[in-house]
Amino acid sequence: MAESIGDRRACIDPNHRVLSIARQCALLGVARANYYYWQLPVPEETLLLMRKIDALYMEHPFLGSRRIAAMLSQNRKSAQRRMRLMGIEAHYPKPRTSDPR
Repeated sequence: MAESIGDRRACIDPNHRVLSIARQCALLGVARANYYYWQLPVPEETLLLMRKIDALYMEHPFLGSRRIAAMLSQNRKSAQRRMRLMGIEAHYPKPRTSDPR
């Protein structure tokens, strides 16, 4: 199946006379929870904070969530979560970089 869940969800007809929504979901391989779930829009304040995190990361790619949270006067856990969503990770030497193997 190369189609996305959104494409398959669009194929479901809630007013179908013969097939129930549960049966249509089963045939299309879509979980019923996925059919009923609608993603909420991201709040503007969160987007603004993510832009600030991105700007700081572009200037200082070696900073981790602790330092970025301190620079933005934010909670570290919220900074971690947003960095994870954005795919941002601090650049630093990882363990065992000198191992000859």
